[in-house]
Amino acid sequence: MTKQKLELTWIGKHRRPKLEARILLEDPEKSYHAKVRSEVAAFDNRLIFGDNLLALKALEQEFTGKVKCVFIDPPYNTGSAFTHYDDGLEHSIWLGLMRNRLEIIKRLLSDDGSLWITIDDNEAHYLKVLCDEVFGRGNFVANAIWQKVYSERMDAKGFSTSHDHLLIYQKSEKFKPIPLAKEQKSAQFNFFDENVGKYYRRRSLRKEGSESLRQDRPSMWYPIKAPDGSDIFPVKPNGVEGRWRWKQENVSEKSNQLEFVNKDGKWEIYVKQYQEENPTRPPATLWPTDEVGHNHEAKLEVRAFNSEDVFDTPKPERLIERILQIATTPGDIVLDSFAGSGTTGAVAHKMGRRWIMVELGEHCHTHIIPRLQKVIDGEDQGGISKAVNWQGGGGFRYFRLAPTLIVNDKWGNQIINPDYNPEMLAEALAKLEGFTYMPSENLWWQHGYSSENDFIYVTTQSLSVEQLQLLSDEVGAGRSLLICCSAWRGITADQAAERFPNLSLKKIPKMILKRCEWGHDDYSLNVANLPMAEEEPEPRSSENQPAAKTKSVKRKSAVENQGGLFDGMDSDE
Repeated sequence: MTKQKLELTWIGKHRRPKLEARILLEDPEKSYHAKVRSEVAAFDNRLIFGDNLLALKALEQEFTGKVKCVFIDPPYNTGSAFTHYDDGLEHSIWLGLMRNRLEIIKRLLSDDGSLWITIDDNEAHYLKVLCDEVFGRGNFVANAIWQKVYSERMDAKGFSTSHDHLLIYQKSEKFKPIPLAKEQKSAQFNFFDENVGKYYRRRSLRKEGSESLRQDRPSMWYPIKAPDGSDIFPVKPNGVEGRWRWKQENVSEKSNQLEFVNKDGKWEIYVKQYQEENPTRPPATLWPTDEVGHNHEAKLEVRAFNSEDVFDTPKPERLIERILQIATTPGDIVLDSFAGSGTTGAVAHKMGRRWIMVELGEHCHTHIIPRLQKVIDGEDQGGISKAVNWQGGGGFRYFRLAPTLIVNDKWGNQIINPDYNPEMLAEALAKLEGFTYMPSENLWWQHGYSSENDFIYVTTQSLSVEQLQLLSDEVGAGRSLLICCSAWRGITADQAAERFPNLSLKKIPKMILKRCEWGHDDYSLNVANLPMAEEEPEPRSSENQPAAKTKSVKRKSAVENQGGLFDGMDSDE
């Protein structure tokens, strides 16, 4: 019998896109930095314009295991939740697109990292099961409830929806939620313990409220000796038998924390609760508007930097602040791949966290960049600015996703994109082969590395035996070099492997043609951007042109379009 597991299933679940690991191209004109560097605010934050699934794939190599906190506010799949996306998707499609993103996000997270997702009732419970499958059910942390409105909608049909869900998952058990600061009113601590030198307040040792009766916890009914030697039992003022808060052994061990008070001939026992210097509390799962803000508050924050186009469902800065307080410390990396109006980056910036945001919509330029510029200049004094005493500083680098590496020429042949210069090509192939792109200043053949002894060299040339020999000699024993070139001449692949054991040869673009879904630029949650179902290829007609000749023509067209990139392509591999 096949071992089965509990899982969520949907139409097309088995299909996974073969994502192209794109390189990122910086646009210095859109990058923005303060005039003076500071130790508090980071300069190397990243704003990425492009499809967020491709962007996540692009970040994977550099940031796997380095992101401390991921917050995402995806389209809720309701048809109206987020006007800047067409998110009215068929349910299965939405789940598939979310699964693809969650799998990469999990890899990006550090072992002590966490994922936070805002979602409404429409998809929350399906998304919970999906996250259980991706992260493991044991890594579910909590489902916090955010009160997103401060009053009911009187025009609501049926129930007026007042909340969103906040699903919280950890990468592993190494994640430790940071306790929140607890408000402590000094006036409540009106007693002073001279032995300890601290103020304290009294709390009855007798249990109050629910489960406070003797029958609820029979073991917590026992006598305690009063200063006069009499026995004190946890009897309520109305004469009902109650119970103590502490076990009997704790009474003996912590007797110095107890205070006996005789009122009208009856003894009361109190626990001394001392005033703490920096009191904390564990995070709760109910987040009211007075603590973390609401939708209307968020709209006012967005309107401050773009009054003409305000999002319907932005998130308030206080909500993101609460998340980062629990999940991060200064210097940690925060990622938001559904950046929207840029709230996550703005808050992370003000709180001294490093951040990465991804946004495909044009509001990346109309909302996010102007907002971040005001944050950096210290002009944004809304949101949490005054609470954290934000004065400006830091900066960010703006990137866009590079175009697809492989395109079709006018004859339908797959070729290297002519928009790629040699540097871009070297970086792209290094990423696809798992190398870190870092050209050496001294060694012309070192374009990147995968270890201290393994390197990569990319060239559009056709290499001769003499050139291969030169490379092998320079690499030397104890090191290896992957050579990506258009072709090699005068030697077969097997002969090269035997003669040059420290070299590995691969042809471009043949080495990568079947790797990815080339030319797919949009995996957004928009049904219009989904690929059409694949059709069976029709057999080529051989009536007018023999197969061999057809192949020759295809090669010629590639050479013409690439300006000699594939010269020598007929050489032995």
